[in-house]
Amino acid sequence: MIRKDLMLILIVLFCISSCSKRQIEESQKFVSPNILLIVADDLGYADIGAFGGDIATPNLDALAASGIRFSRFHTAPVCAVTRAMMLSGNDNHIAGMGSQDLVTDVTGYEGHLTDRIIPFPELLQQSGYTTFMAGKWHLGLRPEDDPAKKGFEKSFVTLEGGANHFSNRLLFPDSPEISYGDKSFYTENGEKSDWPEGVYSTDFYTEKLISYIDANLETGKPFFGFAAYTSPHWPLQVPEKYWQKYQGRYDEGYEILREKRLESLKKSGVIPEEASLPAILPAIKPWESLSSEEKTKEARKMELYAGMVDNLDENIGKILDYLKSKGLYENTLIIFMSDNGAAGNDFYYSSFYGPYIQEHYTDAFEEMGTEKSFISYGPQWAEAGSAPFRYFKGFTTEGGITTPLIISGKGVERSPEINASFLTVMDLAPTFLEVAGISYPEKSTGNPIKPQLGNSLIPFLSGKTELIHEPNYVFGLEHRGNALIRKGDWKLVNHIKPFERSNFELYNLSNDLAEQHNLKEEYPEKYEELLAEWDQYTKNMGVIIPTPKPKSN
Repeated sequence: MIRKDLMLILIVLFCISSCSKRQIEESQKFVSPNILLIVADDLGYADIGAFGGDIATPNLDALAASGIRFSRFHTAPVCAVTRAMMLSGNDNHIAGMGSQDLVTDVTGYEGHLTDRIIPFPELLQQSGYTTFMAGKWHLGLRPEDDPAKKGFEKSFVTLEGGANHFSNRLLFPDSPEISYGDKSFYTENGEKSDWPEGVYSTDFYTEKLISYIDANLETGKPFFGFAAYTSPHWPLQVPEKYWQKYQGRYDEGYEILREKRLESLKKSGVIPEEASLPAILPAIKPWESLSSEEKTKEARKMELYAGMVDNLDENIGKILDYLKSKGLYENTLIIFMSDNGAAGNDFYYSSFYGPYIQEHYTDAFEEMGTEKSFISYGPQWAEAGSAPFRYFKGFTTEGGITTPLIISGKGVERSPEINASFLTVMDLAPTFLEVAGISYPEKSTGNPIKPQLGNSLIPFLSGKTELIHEPNYVFGLEHRGNALIRKGDWKLVNHIKPFERSNFELYNLSNDLAEQHNLKEEYPEKYEELLAEWDQYTKNMGVIIPTPKPKSN
C-alpha cells in the first residue's frame, strides 16, 4: 500500500513538473524575445574556431553555424569606451567616456555614463523586461554609477577594468578608494560585495547569470541578460586542466602562429584570399633569438590564454544548454562579441605599474596561471591574435577595433552566413530596443537626450534589407588621440602621439585590410574630404584632443 501511494505521489509530481515546463515553453511563445548579450574581454579576432582560430570553442562554433558571423564588426579600441558606446548606442564622448579611466569636469570626459544618454537596459526594464548582468562594469566607481542605477534589476560586477580571476587581490597601486567603504571593487545589486575566494571568475559569473534567469522563470517576463566576462583579460589565470590541453601547441612561436592564423582565417572565409599580414612591430624579438628558457615561458603564456578561451567557451555552453533545458532558447536573441582587439599590454614590466605588481605578484614559471601570478601575453602574441590586421588593443587601426561578432537565435531569419557589412557597437542598442518594441526618447526627466547614432540590425537580420548602413555612412572615433574617420571603404587614421592633424594616414580597406599602403599623397582630394569629415565629427561630439606638454629646456 505504501509503495502504491509513493508511486502515485511520484506520478503526480512528474505531471506537475512536465506541465510547468510546458507552460513556460508555451508562455515564451507569446512574450517579447529574450536577449542574451555575451561579451568577451580582450578576445582577439583570430582566436575562436568559427573565425579560423585554433582554440577549441565548440559552443561558439555551433552558435555561429546557426546564425551570422560578422567579419567587419567595429568596437572602440579599449574596454570602457566600447561599453559606453554599446549601452548608449552613441559616441563615447556623448556617453561620457571620452577617455578611459579619466574622471574630469570636462563635458565628454566625465568618466561615467552621463544624462545625455539613456542606457538601453533602463528602457527595457521600464517596458517590462527583467534585466540583469554579471561580470565587468568599468563605467564609474560612484554608487550612482553602479549598474543597479543604470537599469539592471540584478547584478554582480567588478567595477574596475581588471581583476584577479581567483580572489579580491588588487592589481594596481592606484586603485582609488570608493564610496562603498573600502577597496573591494565588487557590488551585488548596488551593495558592496566580496569575491568568493578561490572561485574562478568565468565559472562564477556563469553561475550568477543562470541563477538570475532561473529566478525569472515564474514571472513570465522576457529577460535581458548581459554576460560581461572578464576572460581572457590579463592577468592570464585559469585552472590548470584548461591550459594543459594546449601544452606544446605554441612551441613554434608567435611568428609562426601569426602566419597560421592568416591561412586559417582565409580558409574559414572571414577574410579574402588576397589578404596579407602587416609588417611585424620592430620592437618584437624574433622567436629564434630567444633562449630555450624564454621560449618555454613565452609558449606557456599562450597556453594560458588558450586555456582561458577554452574555459570561456565551456561556460557559454552551460548558459546555452540551460536555456534549451528550460524551453527558452528558441525565443532568445543571442549576441556574442569581444570588446576590443587582442591586448598587447605587459604591465608586469612597465616602469609605472611594474614595481607594485612585482612586489605583490610573481611571473615565475612554476606559478604561471595561478592566483599569485600576473602574466600578460604582450604585443608578440597579440599580433597573432589580431591577424590579419595592424596593431591591437588601444589603437584605432583595424587590429584594435575589429572583433568577432556572432548573432543567432530569435529574429535571425537569414541563412547562416559570413557577412562583411560594416557595422559598429553603436548598432546594438537600437537593435535591442526594436526587439522590445521601444522608441528611444528625446527627453528624460525634462533633460534633452542626444539621439542614438547607431542603426537597428533588425531589418537586416530579418532579411528585409541587405544594408545596415548606407555606402557613404560616416563613422568617427577618438580615444586619447588615437582617431579615425571611416567613409565607405576609405579610412582616415591617426596612431601617432602626440596627436597632430597632419599625421592622419589614408587607406582603402577594400584591398588593404592590413593598412599598409598610405594613399594620402596619391588621393589628396579624398584625403581632404575625410579631413573635413573629421573636423565635423570633432565639432559634433565635443572631442578635445590632448595637448602635448611644452618641452622643457
